[in-house]
Amino acid sequence: MSNHELSLTIYNSALLSKIATQICKAIVTIYNQQPEFLREKYRKVKWENSSNQLALINKFIELLSTSKNWEEVIKKVEVSLAAILENDIINSPTIRELIITISRENLKNNNGYHHSLTASDLTLTLQPLGIAVLLLDAENLQINLSTEKFLATVCHFPIHVKIAFANWSNRGKLDIELHERGYDLIHVPAGRDNADGKMIAYGASIHELYPHTKEVFVCSSDKVMTNLCNNLQQHGLIVYQVSQHGDNINIFNNSTGRTTVHNINPPPELPSLEKFIFQLKTIIKEEQKLTGVYWIKLSQIYQIYKNQYQLNISDIICRYFPGKLLRDILINNPTDFVIHQIDDQGEIYVNLFTDYRLKDTHQESLLLHESPSSLSSDLLTIDSVLDLENAIKTILTELSTKFPNQSFDISLLAGKFKQKYSKPITEQMKELRLGGNFVKFLQSRNSFNMQLKDNKWEVSGFASVKKFVEISSEIHSALDLEQALINIVLELISQTHNSCVDASVLGVKFHHKYGKPITKQMKDIKINGSFIKFLKSCHSFQIQQNGNKYQVSIQVSISQIHNSNSSPSIS
Repeated sequence: MSNHELSLTIYNSALLSKIATQICKAIVTIYNQQPEFLREKYRKVKWENSSNQLALINKFIELLSTSKNWEEVIKKVEVSLAAILENDIINSPTIRELIITISRENLKNNNGYHHSLTASDLTLTLQPLGIAVLLLDAENLQINLSTEKFLATVCHFPIHVKIAFANWSNRGKLDIELHERGYDLIHVPAGRDNADGKMIAYGASIHELYPHTKEVFVCSSDKVMTNLCNNLQQHGLIVYQVSQHGDNINIFNNSTGRTTVHNINPPPELPSLEKFIFQLKTIIKEEQKLTGVYWIKLSQIYQIYKNQYQLNISDIICRYFPGKLLRDILINNPTDFVIHQIDDQGEIYVNLFTDYRLKDTHQESLLLHESPSSLSSDLLTIDSVLDLENAIKTILTELSTKFPNQSFDISLLAGKFKQKYSKPITEQMKELRLGGNFVKFLQSRNSFNMQLKDNKWEVSGFASVKKFVEISSEIHSALDLEQALINIVLELISQTHNSCVDASVLGVKFHHKYGKPITKQMKDIKINGSFIKFLKSCHSFQIQQNGNKYQVSIQVSISQIHNSNSSPSIS
């Protein structure tokens, strides 16, 4: 065993007694000067009683005597003080000086010093530490635990004294709650201003009752407390006037003139990002089910979310994606959401990716009575304003077939266009060098009837779908279909003054006239292959390919065509 270890176990019981006595003297001094720095358990002990002091000294001697080295002695002293004293004083210069003094005792003994314990060794000079005092008119203002913790962040010194004034006979269980939170309760007789008067009288002597007070919270919404605040300020104290205004607690610093605001309703907990995405998808699904419309306005989603969860979407976006907008989040989640905007300043619409995909394939094909694989064959090549008009008319016809005698939100029309042609309507308009927005384009074309309903533009065709459907005879065979197509080609040639017609335009016109896609009609009369293949098989038509386009012209004589009595219609 080293000499260093022997010094702790053999010859220096006097040293351990000296250390224990120094600690005890420090605790007694704190008890007499600033008892609020003792933890509640030790604050209740009567430390002026010599028997209590002796018991503490013996306890420390017993604890320290089991130490294996000097470092362990110091560690046990620090741990014991942390158990007895409040955190606010543990790291103070006073306590650190005490630890240093104890540490030096080992150095004295190792150098052969024989130091007798004197009264001066037992004297601990505490540097006064400031405290804050809270005065509460409990009949006028309620302070919950959350607000109290917030007040502690406003002041510079720890709140060690809390006093509440009220007639506690009619305060329910408030007295129990405040007592459990460490308040001293002062009872006043029943009466309107008794609590105010008592608080003013008591508060005026705070600097005498608690000499180390540096800051005071005067918690009352009554203006009568202004005089008390001014009086305390004249004694060099920092005064905070605490009052309630609606859901806000205002803390006014008399010294700086600054007001700090605290909301008594704690902000609701923000959902995780995964939960937020799920909530958005749920809102969209429910709104789709409720309205029967797949494209939901972004502004509508904002409002529904706020009503349903009492949260602002912007707060959630700010938490997870500072500087971003909800639109950006939706774009960055393409597997969950699809967005559409008619023009740069227009409303943004949102759909779920799964619904968008299903609507674009199965539901759309059911609407048109054709398989998903045949959708692309009926697309019109858009190279002109007339092509764009015809494409929109086709979409409008498809919608009218499903929902007769209705007008449609232009956002739905634009959404259908994007689904069908894989590009926004605004992009298509730019490619055609069309100025203005989608609404202006529709208004400029005679094919569409525009109406403003509830600040939303709706569109319908001037003629119903039935107008386009021929009913004079039926298409039962390939010959009937050929004759119907001849009539359409002649109409188009007459309108355009061209000798040939684009095959895609021919297909679209057939759809307009007979209410079903050409591919569906071919399937009904059991004609296999594509539309182009069928045209090539007809002796009446001459087909010319120009790049990806096919041009159709008539090979039969005009007189032969005029001999046909009527256009066939669909069976």
